[in-house]
Amino acid sequence: MDDSRTAVRETYDRIASHFASTREYPWPEVETFVTDATADGPARRALDLGCGNGRHVELLSSHAADVVGLDVSRGLLDEAADRAAERGFDAGLVQGDAARLPFADDSFDLAVYVATLHHLTPREARVESLNELARVLTSDGRAVVSAWSTAHDTFDREDGFDTMVDWTLPGGETVPRFYHIYAPDEFDADLAASSLEVVESTISSGNCYAVVTGV
Repeated sequence: MDDSRTAVRETYDRIASHFASTREYPWPEVETFVTDATADGPARRALDLGCGNGRHVELLSSHAADVVGLDVSRGLLDEAADRAAERGFDAGLVQGDAARLPFADDSFDLAVYVATLHHLTPREARVESLNELARVLTSDGRAVVSAWSTAHDTFDREDGFDTMVDWTLPGGETVPRFYHIYAPDEFDADLAASSLEVVESTISSGNCYAVVTGV
């Protein structure tokens, strides 16, 4: 794992407990995607890539026979394991790198990849991560991908850029987190440069979203 991913892991290990306490519910856009994608029946195997505290793993567990959550942070995986135990859902939880997935080709027919791509650097790592998602999706599998965007009111920029965004812990300590803030056309360009096929690309709540399929 390179230095940038090590830094992300160490950051989220440090803030895991407090971060998890602020992430209770699935995003509405993810709920809509999962519901639509499984309208004809549950998925065989689903992946939450960058699963954090497991809020979307929990959602997937009611729409798939088998669910796996992957995250770089052991601290967040521990939070996800606690959530699963408390709420009674099953999932495999794996520590790993989003740009080098430890799964076989064609492993998943449903995937959620939200709020994680923007933590990778440089661009080549982000595109490689999208390629990895394409690799592990079945040919008829579907995924939703999202990342922070310049379309959000927080950012007064038109071009994509790298930045640090502080997380404030109880007591006032701040922990900086790396983000690449995507311009919408840049997000589309990275998807186009990958092996994924784009079904739909939209902006919602200031984030870039795309529904994609494998190859």
